[in-house]
Amino acid sequence: MLDLVVVIVNYNTCNLLHDCLSSVYASQGDFAFEVCVVDNASCDGSCQMVQADFPRVNLIPSCVNGGFAYGNNLALRAYGFRNPGEPLGSDGQSLPRYVLLLNPDTVVPPDAFRRMLEFMDSHPRVGAAGPKLILGDGSLDLACRRSFPTPEVSFYRMVGLSKLFPSHPVLGRYNLTYCDPDTEMEVDAVVGAFMWVRAEAIEQVGLLDEAYFMYGEDLDWCYRMHQAGWRTYYYPAVTVRHIKRAASRHSPRAQQEFYRAMRIFYTKHYAASTPRPLHWLVMAGIGLRAGLLSVQQAGALLRQRLVRRNG
Repeated sequence: MLDLVVVIVNYNTCNLLHDCLSSVYASQGDFAFEVCVVDNASCDGSCQMVQADFPRVNLIPSCVNGGFAYGNNLALRAYGFRNPGEPLGSDGQSLPRYVLLLNPDTVVPPDAFRRMLEFMDSHPRVGAAGPKLILGDGSLDLACRRSFPTPEVSFYRMVGLSKLFPSHPVLGRYNLTYCDPDTEMEVDAVVGAFMWVRAEAIEQVGLLDEAYFMYGEDLDWCYRMHQAGWRTYYYPAVTVRHIKRAASRHSPRAQQEFYRAMRIFYTKHYAASTPRPLHWLVMAGIGLRAGLLSVQQAGALLRQRLVRRNG
């Protein structure tokens, strides 16, 4: 039985993927693992690089870019995972003990997998865990630990109170900015850039929700695990470097998907229990932020065209 399957969904990040895989295969410890790279229709030679430089990788090329959840689910199904009620695969394969969702824009230290494995083995009711993520400038990636975006928590973030008062235990709940980043703690959610998940939790709650293209699917998974009785932990004894949004920072669609994911998550998990006046306020707030982003994107596109025309 495999102890771990590392799933990396890649889209046009060939060089970063190379660095990520190099760090993964430099991992130290007595455990059995495989790496599965799902390539979401890249056009930068990513598949050719993996085949040439990392022949041990289980490479799954997708002919379409179906998004983050779609890509991860391709790998999860390849290793025998299914949604509840779906028939199991006919090959009788045993499931790996753990699955790691890992972004190609991360670099893991040699002892990261061993230490995460030891932590999860010693905490049998933890369904998912994540490490401390550090950005390229050395600052904390705030998304590596967070609360569920209830209407109240989301309101504090959308109006800027969470940034104005990051140390406040109520206003700073969105990214838990009032908590010591070096303290191990139970949290609502960790981020899919490095998300270590127990096989039994996946069996119980099912695969990632492909209604999300990118953003929100990891949060949704943690929420479903929480509802099923599993715990989620932030484990800062392991530190991982994360070059954030390497594949999405130049994509207008990716920026819009953030607000679409917010709308999906709220509608799926909170809308039914939210009073109608507050519900319409939440929907209007999300729509307003998405609309302002569209205006900004249109203005940026117009400026680019003017520069090219006058250049």
